[in-house]
Amino acid sequence: MLFAPEKLKKLLEADMGRRRFLKIGAVAAAAGLLPFPVVQAHCFSPTRSLSLYSPNTGESFKGVYFAEGKYLPDALDKIDHVMRDIRTGDIHLIDPNLLDILFAISQKARTTSPLNIISGYRCPATNAWLRKRSKRVARKSMHLFGQAADIRVAGVRTASLKQVAVSVKGGGVGFYPRSRFVHVDTGPIRYW
Repeated sequence: MLFAPEKLKKLLEADMGRRRFLKIGAVAAAAGLLPFPVVQAHCFSPTRSLSLYSPNTGESFKGVYFAEGKYLPDALDKIDHVMRDIRTGDIHLIDPNLLDILFAISQKARTTSPLNIISGYRCPATNAWLRKRSKRVARKSMHLFGQAADIRVAGVRTASLKQVAVSVKGGGVGFYPRSRFVHVDTGPIRYW
């Protein structure tokens, strides 16, 4: 059954909050821009789940975040909370494209261990503070927009995790061997 755009919009808005609806709508429109080979291949999965753990707070999320053709608002809210700014507690919407990249990484890494979220969302004050401590922190970091995560996986070497993230071809990948994490984001494909 096809719905007129206005009716479809009302149906979707009734199912989730307006901000979440607008965010997911923008992501869906951009989804066609993702490189097809890996990320989209994994994202054709009818059900997508993640296992995330924040070693900084001890909190975790394990469950389905996408099913029956849509992102699940309750799951997204829980993920937003786990991936919040650890210094201020500020919560921001995490880009569902980032979750799909993390899902693809989990699938390709074939790990049962959760992805450790070293850093997810960062508020402007936290990002400014980190920039004062390191030249490697970008002024307009994608962490500010909920579009980046610094990750590690127990039992997976950082260099191996980097190779998996690069093979996903979902966006930017940064390799930080001294700090033992890999940065992934939803921006253009680039590596450092």
